[in-house]
Formats: sequence, C-alpha cells, structure tokens
Amino acid sequence: MRLLLIILTLLISQGVAARSYVIFSMAQDLSMGFDNETLRKNYYINMGEGQGVKKDSILNVYRIISVQNPYDNKKRVNYKVKIGELKVLHTSDEASIASVNSYEKEKTPIFELDQFMIGDHVAINVD
Repeated sequence: MRLLLIILTLLISQGVAARSYVIFSMAQDLSMGFDNETLRKNYYINMGEGQGVKKDSILNVYRIISVQNPYDNKKRVNYKVKIGELKVLHTSDEASIASVNSYEKEKTPIFELDQFMIGDHVAINVD
C-alpha cells in the first residue's frame, strides 16, 4: 500500500510540474528579390488547445536575458523581457502555428537578433 502511494505521488507530481512553452521552429517565404516585398513568417509553438490556445489567440513572447554581475560575486541575473506578440493562425492539441502580431523594438533592450527566434518563451495573453 505504501509503495502504491509513493508511485501515485511521483506520477501526479510529474503532471503538475511547470512546463516551458517556446517557439520551437519557424518557416518563412523565400525572397524573390522584388522591391517592397513582404516576407511572411510562421512560428511553431509547443502550446495548443490542451493549454487553452485557440485560433486568433494572442500570445506574449518573452526573451530571457542572462547577465553576469562581476561586482556581486559573479552572480548571474536573469531578465524576462516581453519582446512582442504572436497571433495564432492554426492550433492542434499540443502545438500551434502563429504569425507576428506586434514586435516591440522601441520598448525593449538591444538584442543580438531583433526578431522572434527559436527558444523565445511564449505565454497566453490574458488581458
């Protein structure tokens, strides 16, 4: 009986553990070399209907910036900065496809790449 309780506790605790939702892939149109050409991009996210995402949902995108503080025993400081929003185009049980809704270039710190990238964190917008 005690062993069964331990096994159930382990199984339940794994289901409750926080999961990180991120952009795991992306695709874009190929440039044809025309002036004023608009290239579309799709972002693939490991968050879907099972997490409450629906078509036309707005998702906040965050980048984690990690900086080492040389004056405080080389302690690492992590910042979670909102860099923009994605709008869901299509969703399935555990994944979604989205496109850029807004990118907050003027309101964010300087990044190596000033667009969404694989590994950026995603959260559902509850506003």
